[in-house]
Order: sequence, then structure tokens, then C-alpha cells
Amino acid sequence: MHPRRPDGFDGLGYRGGARDEPGFGGAFPARSFSSASDLSRWVTSPPDIPGSRNLHWAEESPPRGAPAPCSPPEGPAEAPCPGGAGRSGGEARGLGGEQLNRFAGFGIGLASLFTENVLAHPCIVLRRQCQVNYHARHYHLTPFTVINIMYSFNKTQGPRALWKGMGSTFIVQGITLGAEGIISEFTPLPREISHKWNPKQIGEHLLLKSLTYIVAMPFYSASLIETVQSEIIRDGAGILECVKEGIGRAMGLGVPHSKRLLPLLALVFPTVLHGLLHYVISSVVQKVVLLVLKRRAYDGHLAESASPVQSVLDAYFPELIANFAASLCSDVTLYPLETVLHRLHVQGTRTIIDNTDLGYEVLPINTQYEGVRDCVNSIRREEGALGFYKGFGAVVVQYTLHAAVLQITKILYSTLLQNSA
Repeated sequence: MHPRRPDGFDGLGYRGGARDEPGFGGAFPARSFSSASDLSRWVTSPPDIPGSRNLHWAEESPPRGAPAPCSPPEGPAEAPCPGGAGRSGGEARGLGGEQLNRFAGFGIGLASLFTENVLAHPCIVLRRQCQVNYHARHYHLTPFTVINIMYSFNKTQGPRALWKGMGSTFIVQGITLGAEGIISEFTPLPREISHKWNPKQIGEHLLLKSLTYIVAMPFYSASLIETVQSEIIRDGAGILECVKEGIGRAMGLGVPHSKRLLPLLALVFPTVLHGLLHYVISSVVQKVVLLVLKRRAYDGHLAESASPVQSVLDAYFPELIANFAASLCSDVTLYPLETVLHRLHVQGTRTIIDNTDLGYEVLPINTQYEGVRDCVNSIRREEGALGFYKGFGAVVVQYTLHAAVLQITKILYSTLLQNSA
């Protein structure tokens, strides 16, 4: 379903990070942490909901194939240690050794989290507004028009127009993770796939994901409305308004809606379909990319070309790059389905959105789709095939920004580690 990042129903459920532990789709058994150092080796994983990004524990550093830290040999104290420039294993990485390693992991993960959930949020807002705006004549398929319209919104309504609904996306992530944990505790449905998996276990795991998407669905609808509702007519709703509206939507209470509002039962199929496809695609891509990157790093270590700096980077960046590629591939592949899903969720909610053609004024959402098939046929007939990709330029901006932050972070830490070596 993202993004990020609605970000589509950017899936409901968390995306497990694909790492060397066995499993399917990056779901792994829980583990205990005996020391503070374990708590700081974490990185971000792509969410199944747009804007959703979850935390997963990273694998031990150094990675497979990296030179193991050696102890000082017997004999003269000046005898060099291979790969460590005469230092002990704890000092081989330079300033503070393991402390610098932990700091690097924390900083890299924090930078990725900040990019995915804060810097990318304006792209998510505009992307959704374009998707639900069937009036629009400008589809904003390129990043150039997207940047221009974002500037217009910021100029006419202020910065809040681009960061609206950000709190509700975090709430939806929390509800999703909580629902998945509770369901897995009270049912035999596995939250992770064991190494010796079978079709039945995979089916049960996907059933757990499906139930999680269904539980979070009304809250996702409320969050979606917050991100597309024009700031001009907003009444300063509180941060928990998403929870209130979600419960009201599920129970049929709260603000009266139009007769065109689709019942939640009619939204179950497209919501679960988008969520499962997003989860499966991202998991497969993530695993494949991570295996390729690990193999390249392993071959580099065998060739004795790896430095202590490279060892630290290899401990964290492969997973971040794999998560980035997985999220990008799933968002791009499922963008047309996400457009259909968002239109169905917003229909009949009396939502007023910004005019994405002009950058000012507002427009009502008064579609009358009867379901998924009618929505697909209407978009194809009235807006053409490119109508499914309205706002796609925002995705380009979002992932370009994310890639730039990852590259800048890598350069900064490479410089830091080299100077301290």
C-alpha cells in the first residue's frame, strides 16, 4: 500500500532488513542484547507503508570476510599487527576503536531515518495530492515541475503545507508494529520465517501481514486525508486526531461523510493486495542486492585490498543501500496501484486539496468510483495511461534526495575514519 513513503499503502507492516540470518523477506527471530554496544548497531529498513521506516538490528562488525582483529604477537612491542598498523584489535579502527564504530552506526542510521521520515515528507505530501487530484491537467511527471509547485505551496501557505500529516504517519507505523506483535503473540502465525521454511509457513506469515494491514487500514485512511487536506481549510487538528478519525471510520462514527464513501470492506482487497506486493517485492530486492554487495565486499577482503575504514563502511552501508533499492523498486513498480488505492480511500470523505496546477486555490474531491475496476477504467479513459503516474516526479525527487544524503554521509564518515586512523 507507501509512502515512505503513504508513503504507498507505501505498505502497512514493517519490512525486515535482509541480512545474513536465514529467513524470508528479511523477517528474523528476536534476539537479546547483553551489552550496550549491541543497542547501537542498528540501521533503518524500508517500511511497507509510505513514510514508514522501521529499525532492525544490524549484523556484527566486521562483516563476513573482513580481516579479524589480531592480538599483539609475542615478542617486541613494536612488531606490527597485520591490518592494524601495530595496534590492538580495539584500536585498529582509530579514534576510540569500538566507540567510533558504534558512533558511525548510530549516525548513519539516524541520517537515513531523518531523510526517510522528515526530509522526504514534502515529496510524499505532493505525491499523494497529485494522485488523488483527478482534475489536474499537469501530471508532474518530472522533478522540475514538482520542485516548482512545492515552492508555490511554500510561498502561499508556509512551510507547514509541505510537512502536514507527518505526525500521523508515525502513529500509523506504531499501530502497525503493535498490531503485528499482538496478533503474532495470540495466534500461531509466525512473525518471522525460520531457515527451514515451507509453503505453509510462508502462507501463515503473509496471513499475519494481511491481518495487520486490515487493522491499520482505517488509521491509514485518516493519515492519508491529513497529508492531502489543504492547509488553507485545516482547523489545527491535534496529533491524535488520526487515531480518533481512524476509530470513527471503523465504527461509522464521527464527522458525517458523503454517500460516495466506500465501506471499509470494499477497501480490504486493494489495501491487502498493495501491502503484500510491496512487502514481497521489497523483501526480494533487498535480499538480492544485499547478497551481491556482501559478495563484492567479501571478494575485496580476499584480495587483501580492504582497509580498516572500508571494513567499518562495509558493516553498515550494504544494508542501507539494499533497503534503498528495495523501497525504490517497490514504490516505482506499484505506483499505479497506489494511485488507485489512494483515490478509493479519499472518496466520499469531503476532503479539500490544493490545486496542483496553480499552486494556490483549493479543489474538492467528488469522485464516484464504484470500486477498483471502475477506478482503473475511469482513469484510463479520462486521464490516459499516464494518469496512473500523476506526481511521479515527487518520487524522483524523494529518492534522489535520499541517495544524496547516503552518499554525503558515507563521504563524511570515510573522512572521519581516515583522519582518526
